[in-house]
Amino acid sequence: MVLVFLPSKRPWFGSLVKATIEGMTITFITGANKGIGRETARRLIACGHTVLLGARDRERGEEAAAALGARFVPIDVTDDASVAAAAADVAEHEGRIDVLINNAGVQGPFGDPGDLTAADARAVLDVNVIGVVRTTTAFLPLLRRSDDPVIINVSSGMGSLTFTHDPGRSESHVVAPLYASSKAALTMLTTQYAKGLKGIRVNAADPGYTATDMNGHSGSQTLTEGTDAIVALATEEPGARTGRFIDRHGEIAWS
Repeated sequence: MVLVFLPSKRPWFGSLVKATIEGMTITFITGANKGIGRETARRLIACGHTVLLGARDRERGEEAAAALGARFVPIDVTDDASVAAAAADVAEHEGRIDVLINNAGVQGPFGDPGDLTAADARAVLDVNVIGVVRTTTAFLPLLRRSDDPVIINVSSGMGSLTFTHDPGRSESHVVAPLYASSKAALTMLTTQYAKGLKGIRVNAADPGYTATDMNGHSGSQTLTEGTDAIVALATEEPGARTGRFIDRHGEIAWS
């Protein structure tokens, strides 16, 4: 599969392919005050989306939203009440969403797995997996009001058994037990949502090794390159396939 990305100077693209009778595509992004989430927000706004910028840190979230032209919605994906309040906020102001991007994530400890604690595992899984469940469940009623509802889970090649065992790939040289395990769980969760949520397109995106705060900006890709797959999934025409895992080069086998 070949993914084609149109230039950002064509701001009508996103609304053209996904517009509904109510207006522009409404997209909610978690963890969007910086890094991949913020760049995704910037690019989708340029495509004509109305972006709701979700973040736990109010000051940073409001700053990012003001800079980009988004609306800030406070959300802590580890907190049931916060997620419910975010969904209620969107229900009151927008009434629906068309695209949910589950981007919020943490890396957890790297290195010797012998030093891991149950608290370490709980902290990573609560954001990277359970947080996706919390947010998806809370926002499903809003998605079901859309003519073309889409869920995008931001996963990682670190969750792939094939990639992490291939010496030619960077994923095989990193020991990140909890991050890798959580992303493996998220990709499987994505396939199950794709099978079980009828009428909703559910896919996963691998940003690749992108320079962000999470890796000390050591990644080999720019933020724009790291958001290519997410933007592609968020701007697809209605009728595109569900249950896929893609990176900026195309579809990845579930493995």
